[in-house]
Amino acid sequence: MSTRTNEAGFVLDTDPARLDLDAVERWLAQESYWANGRERAVIERSLAGSTVYGIYAPDGTQVGLLRVVTDGATFAWLCDVFIDRAYRGQGLARWAVAAVRDDLHALGVYRIILATADAHGVYAEVGFVPLAEPDRWMQLTTRVIGRPDVPYTADARA
Repeated sequence: MSTRTNEAGFVLDTDPARLDLDAVERWLAQESYWANGRERAVIERSLAGSTVYGIYAPDGTQVGLLRVVTDGATFAWLCDVFIDRAYRGQGLARWAVAAVRDDLHALGVYRIILATADAHGVYAEVGFVPLAEPDRWMQLTTRVIGRPDVPYTADARA
């Protein structure tokens, strides 16, 4: 497990027992643009299969989340980065992403990817850059996000 405390007393912790699943579900399923409508059971499975970093205020309230999917040796995907609206603008995402980057580098992980629609500046401040060769990357999406009953097709993208 990894635990860090910043100068303002916020704690970054990978202990899954500390997670406030109600808050995590609200952030992802209701407030995020990328996981809107995601079912709680899917959220819980995704957390169980990942390294999850919770961000906690000095009073112990969870105020953020980062999830890492990794082989622990060469590659990691940083996802579900979310800071509660009431705590944004305090540098928590930048601090937490830098800490996760450092944890992964300590394991020897040399490629960390993420996707963002609106936080490029935050990630750039801790070393992220656009993909050097985006034409080498491909994706396969088999279901419409938030609608596991709807197969993903060109028509479903709209």
